[in-house]
Amino acid sequence: MLAEFSVSGKLLSNKTWKDMQLFPSINMKDYEAPMNSKQHYHSTIAKELQLNQKQVASVLELFEDGATIPFISRYRKEQTGSLDELQITAIRDRHGLLTDLAKRRQVITDSLEKRALLTPGLQAALTSATTIATLEDIYLPYKQKRKTRAMAAKEKGLEPLAKAIFKNNTIPPDITVFFNLEKELHSAEDVLAGARDIIAEWISEDASIRNSLRRLFSKKALVSSTVVKKHKESGVKYRDYFDWQEICKKAPGHRLLAMFRGEAEKVLRLVMRPDENEALAIIRQRFPAKGKYAKEYNAAIEDGYKRLIGPSLEKELRTSLKEKAHIEAITVFANNLKELLLAPPLGRKSVMALDPGFRTGAKLVCLDSQGALLDFTTIYPTHGGASANEAGRTIEQLCKKYKIQAIAIGNGTAGRETEDFVRKLGLATDIIITMVNESGASIYSASAIAREEFPDHDLTVRGAVSIGRRLQDPLAELVKLDPKSIGVGQYQHDVSQNLLKQGLHDVVESCVNSVGVQVNNASRELLNYVSGLGPVLADNIIQYRQENGPFTSRKDLLKVKRLGAKAYEQCAGFMRIHGAKNPLDDSAVHPERYRVVQNMAKDLQCTIQKMITNGNLGDRLNLQSYVSESLGIPTLKDIIEELAKPGRDPRAAFNAFAFAPGVNSMDDLIVEMKLPGIVTNVTKFGAFVDVGVHQDGLLHVSQLADRFVKDPAEVVKIGQQLLVRVLEVDSKRKRISLSLRST
Repeated sequence: MLAEFSVSGKLLSNKTWKDMQLFPSINMKDYEAPMNSKQHYHSTIAKELQLNQKQVASVLELFEDGATIPFISRYRKEQTGSLDELQITAIRDRHGLLTDLAKRRQVITDSLEKRALLTPGLQAALTSATTIATLEDIYLPYKQKRKTRAMAAKEKGLEPLAKAIFKNNTIPPDITVFFNLEKELHSAEDVLAGARDIIAEWISEDASIRNSLRRLFSKKALVSSTVVKKHKESGVKYRDYFDWQEICKKAPGHRLLAMFRGEAEKVLRLVMRPDENEALAIIRQRFPAKGKYAKEYNAAIEDGYKRLIGPSLEKELRTSLKEKAHIEAITVFANNLKELLLAPPLGRKSVMALDPGFRTGAKLVCLDSQGALLDFTTIYPTHGGASANEAGRTIEQLCKKYKIQAIAIGNGTAGRETEDFVRKLGLATDIIITMVNESGASIYSASAIAREEFPDHDLTVRGAVSIGRRLQDPLAELVKLDPKSIGVGQYQHDVSQNLLKQGLHDVVESCVNSVGVQVNNASRELLNYVSGLGPVLADNIIQYRQENGPFTSRKDLLKVKRLGAKAYEQCAGFMRIHGAKNPLDDSAVHPERYRVVQNMAKDLQCTIQKMITNGNLGDRLNLQSYVSESLGIPTLKDIIEELAKPGRDPRAAFNAFAFAPGVNSMDDLIVEMKLPGIVTNVTKFGAFVDVGVHQDGLLHVSQLADRFVKDPAEVVKIGQQLLVRVLEVDSKRKRISLSLRST
């Protein structure tokens, strides 16, 4: 609780406060101020994340210097003690929360100072607060607010009576002295009601009570969900929650988000409270009622909880649960996005891509190994007769003309039918035929990026090109989309959009930099995510290429307008220049370490190229002899590993996938049938699997293995190829239940 108290807008001294003993549990030792400094932030974060304080300090210093997460984790291991991206991200995010806490503390301090309410004791309490909730509890009695019932009662002169009742005075004042017709105090009940209002507010603003009740809410609050009767029929999708109750802290995030959405749509009514009697018992233990007005005291306690504290703490709990559910949903989305972005690429092969359709036919495009558009047309493989025959001849001719090595077929409408048609043409056996997830392709085709790339072509051509390029390099193509449009999230529209944006940006940035970027053919969108660049420098790199031709060395990057030494330091290690004179320019070795590699080659009495060609040469070196003040064993090991396989793509090798032939719709499914499928989305309650029937099936978490599975991500991931068993087919509701269990 506070060291001061405001009565009728006047600040009482500490002595007056103690004499009143309204809140006798206060202990000024609880408010010894910690260091309000960088060191305090460092020690707090280090303790919470179980890290060394020096590691935290180094990471934050690097952030202050403009470093990015991928750069820090890859090239500053000696400074951070080899922290990975997740740990570095956690440091950044926790520091942000502490900074927000400091900003809010300053706002409160300024407000109190401006109104001449700030005293040393109150300042100490504010300084010691470690959470926003604690800060707000301290500030609550002083917070400027609308006129309350307690304020009105004080204006009527009822505060002395409230104090007497609150202190359990053995000889309370005569109630009749407070009667005042002008102030609408006509009876004893009018007077006592006003006193109760004042006491209720005092109790509701007691920090110790709020903390005790906050713990109760956190541990024992139940979420009770009931249906709003008039929406019972229209809200059938929420029927699982028409009469639902569980402990809040045990409720999974996806279930809470579903209930919150049902409440927002006015289908459900939610209450999140612990047992009322247990809550009231905590208050009564802290403020026991005695004397003549014990009944009034207890009534004030009950009113203070039901009208003031309860709703306030329920609101806090809701906010906390939403934040937790948001983080869970964003984590699921981020993990799925990472798997999708790092899906195995086909690589530099000539591709034919088909964007299928029944009525309008399939848009066909041919791309060279770099993804450039060579040809396009429309065919009608599903129309039968002469149209189908013509479609077959067109595919065969274009495959020969452009030496097509793979055919990508979008998995949307008519996808399976088109795939069957192509497979039956009898094309060369070395031509890969595979389905490609086209989620978001239509959004790309209508985007400004697509219009800029293909100003003379319509949406259908752009969409087909995107499908083909996704096969060649999923990462390079998907970075052109807003991650939210890719369709691998869980309640993505219900979560904090700022948190979602930051989380997804971190994932894309991590994926782009872990793979590396070929600077001479990278798109503007891909360059935008390279460490240290951004949209302006990405545009300037494109402009340099157009005006001067391809980059021949990493040093050429310093000739790009506005790309200075700091940006170069951040981006250079992630930029690849194929065919450069210096082979290290096509590797993940940072230019700042080229001299070390030169010394290694000298010691081995060979060239750098020979070190790369004979990848095992590095094993002969004594790495300890190259250690310096800024270079340690972790980075040296990275260098040796990179020289063994320079520029190696960390993504898995491409493996073509095919659905079961003859299974094209839900009508073809039979219970207990086993089918090949590919995971399209992973959530906290299971995974969705495409088995080639235009409707994904659900692998519920309980069907993922013969053992208990807590998190589906432990077992499956986006793009994983599976052999699933059909459990149930509900054509009317368009639901397919699948299983990976043996029985």
